[in-house]
Amino acid sequence: MRSFPYNNTYMMSTTEDYMTQEEDWDRDLLLDPAWEKQQRKTFTAWCNSHLRKAGTQIENIEEDFRNGLKLMLLLEVISGERLPKPDKGKMRFHKIANVNKALDYISSKGVKLVSIGAEEIVDGNLKMTLGMIWTIILRFAIQDISVEETSAKEGLLLWCQRKTAPYRNVNVQNFHISWKDGLALCALIHRHRPDLIDYSKLRKDDPIGNLNTAFEVAEKYLDIPKMLDAEDIVNTPKPDEKAIMTYVSCFYHAFAGAEQAETAANRICKVLAVNQENERLMEEYEKLASELLEWIRRTIPWLENRVAEQTMRAMQQKLEDFRDYRRIHKPPRVQEKCQLEINFNTLQTKLRLSNRPAFMPSEGKMVSDIANAWKGLEQVEKGYEEWLLTEIRRLERLDHLAEKFKQKCSLHESWTTGKEHLLSQKDYETASLMEIRALMRKHEAFESDLAAHQDRVEQIAAIAQELNELDYHDAASVNTRCQGICDQWDNLGTLTQKRRDALERVEKLWETIDQLYLEFAKRAAPFNNWMDGAMEDLQDMFIVHSIEEIQSLITAHDQYKATLPEADKERIAIMGIQNEITKIAQTYGIKLVGVNPYTVLSPQDITNKWEAVKQLVPHRDQMLQEEVARQQANERLRRSFAAQANIIGPWIQTKMEEIGHVSVDITGSLEEQMNNLKQYEQNIINYKSNIDKLEGDHQLIQEALVFDNKHTNYTMEHIRVGWEQLLTTIARTINEVENQILTRDAKGISQEQLNEFRASFNHFDRKRNGMMDPDDFRACLISMGYDLGEVEFARIMTLVDPNNTGVVTFQAFIDFMTRETAETDTAEQVMASFKILASDKSYITVEELRRELPPEQAEYCICRMTKYSGPDASPGALDYISFSSALYGESDL
Repeated sequence: MRSFPYNNTYMMSTTEDYMTQEEDWDRDLLLDPAWEKQQRKTFTAWCNSHLRKAGTQIENIEEDFRNGLKLMLLLEVISGERLPKPDKGKMRFHKIANVNKALDYISSKGVKLVSIGAEEIVDGNLKMTLGMIWTIILRFAIQDISVEETSAKEGLLLWCQRKTAPYRNVNVQNFHISWKDGLALCALIHRHRPDLIDYSKLRKDDPIGNLNTAFEVAEKYLDIPKMLDAEDIVNTPKPDEKAIMTYVSCFYHAFAGAEQAETAANRICKVLAVNQENERLMEEYEKLASELLEWIRRTIPWLENRVAEQTMRAMQQKLEDFRDYRRIHKPPRVQEKCQLEINFNTLQTKLRLSNRPAFMPSEGKMVSDIANAWKGLEQVEKGYEEWLLTEIRRLERLDHLAEKFKQKCSLHESWTTGKEHLLSQKDYETASLMEIRALMRKHEAFESDLAAHQDRVEQIAAIAQELNELDYHDAASVNTRCQGICDQWDNLGTLTQKRRDALERVEKLWETIDQLYLEFAKRAAPFNNWMDGAMEDLQDMFIVHSIEEIQSLITAHDQYKATLPEADKERIAIMGIQNEITKIAQTYGIKLVGVNPYTVLSPQDITNKWEAVKQLVPHRDQMLQEEVARQQANERLRRSFAAQANIIGPWIQTKMEEIGHVSVDITGSLEEQMNNLKQYEQNIINYKSNIDKLEGDHQLIQEALVFDNKHTNYTMEHIRVGWEQLLTTIARTINEVENQILTRDAKGISQEQLNEFRASFNHFDRKRNGMMDPDDFRACLISMGYDLGEVEFARIMTLVDPNNTGVVTFQAFIDFMTRETAETDTAEQVMASFKILASDKSYITVEELRRELPPEQAEYCICRMTKYSGPDASPGALDYISFSSALYGESDL
């Protein structure tokens, strides 16, 4: 319900205008017996309702006012003022004097009396007496009624229409026939006291019953005397308007106090609703902050775990888990962090607009604490990704080296098989001269072969050392095998030297040697070593990361193939020696027994190995071409990623700059800025598919183990960070504009004022980053007419920069410029409202709270109010004064 307070300052002109309408007193109607009867009864009852406060009453309205004494007493009761002392005589002139004093008092209140004289009242003129009483009723009971922009009769009619509008069969248009069926009076009572009348049981065809019900209830429960007769109203075609108005005005005054209490209750409900909403937002912030910080706390140890796996498969699984974290688990948390900042800013704005103290989150849950925790998470996250990629490259290198080590060890061990036994033989002791010379040449060929294998042994040792340096998981077996090869190599060197010494001692005893066998052996051995090296090179594993590297291998292979014709000539020459031996033997009838004494190589060995080399060449070609195709695919991936990244990266930067321009633009309204920002936000959301496609290409690049890209300076990490910053910036900027709209609407700031504030802020925002440092802020305030001392400026800085960040944002600047103009509820206003509900007591009871407030707000107050301990306390008394102060963060007044 809504209360309509009395208008106690009704202007004289209004009174005169209204009374002018009453100057034409309808004397003919007053003579009508029905109307006269209604007015006589109503006015008499109305006068008695006031006179009984003074312990008296009247019986006959035209007789009891003749001496003027009760007339003066009536005016004193209804006005609360003292009239001049009445004359005590009983003579006619005494009575006229008393009546004139009453009429003079009425005139002093701005009432223009028309055709009403003291003599007519003293003479008992009923018509004039009723007119005078009606004038008094108009002035003191009806004139002060004010509803919205109307007053007096129109105000009373509007009040009746408003209160009875929801009721069926009630249509108040006047103060005569609209009241004949009694439903309007019952509706007025039910509207304010539904416990007194069951409106649903009333019937329109029972006007007398309805009227009597209203009269009886009003007299019994509302202290409104019965002023009318139901039969008179029903049986009169048009009931007397003045009688009806007089009676209805009593209802207005009876319910005025209840409406005042209703207004107070509404104010309290509004304040409590704001406080409950703020508490809900605070609890929601605390909950979100706790969950986000707990997630960060649980995630950081996982990212800090740098225990490397021993296999490539396990490390790739770690990388896949990290991608799932980036793609699935982290994005919702980014949104939560952004929403948390938005909720915090909105809550602070609502608290400030409702004149509440700023919200201070629990220790460790400030926005800055969350930002620091998030920064720490991202730093650990970046280090974890770098570590993963480094470990994968290390394991890839280890796998390659381990395989290469095994291959070279196998080749070397295959070559050294039986060599120690061969060098340990003493066959030269029983050999012939030719055999001795053959053994000597054979040993020389072995020494050449041994020297040729020195590089391979050194390579095996170097690979083993690198595997140890890279912390290879099976380094123990590598070291054991390498040590065995080195020990064997040292032993071979010692045995070789001993055998050479022995052969040189007996060489002087033998003089001839077969030069052809020797030449074959000398040429076959290097050629064989060359073929061994060629076969090793053709089967050598390789790892490359670019087209240039594979092209370098192809070039080297082409150069090798270019040497094949010369090698074939050497092979033909060697085979020619063997053919020459066979020809000489055939020519001179020499019978060749056994093999070439100077070498273990046979012509068939050379032929077989040569065929093996020729078969390995196309196989090597195929491997190189496959690697070229793989590197070309990797290059396409690089170029595809670079093409998208070189578009997305500048696009993100451009959008960041455009959002900054929109947020400082003062050419349009805040709603236009909001629409522009919403459009930017939608464009950004629509652009997400490009980011997802780039993520897909990035995943393909990582799966292909491509770790560099010379075609772009943007990495996926740059794009992710830029994208997250863009989402956060647009959300924060929209929130700032929303808060500016809230501030503007709550403070009543015009668009021109906001533009002026923005222009001043932009002028002193020298870095054009939406923030001013303290010196620029001081200069801005001085330019706007503030006379600032150091103490005053320090106080202002605590308001606009409570967290000591060293900068002043535009939102904080707007808050400061509008802070003093707030039209918000205060603790004093809430106390005054509670005082009305408590009937001017210093405390309030549980019953009063539950009667005057809605259940939710009443229970809220009961739970939070402390027990009242004043000297006038009664059982169950609650302290609403300290409660009102606590709502606004103030100490008890």
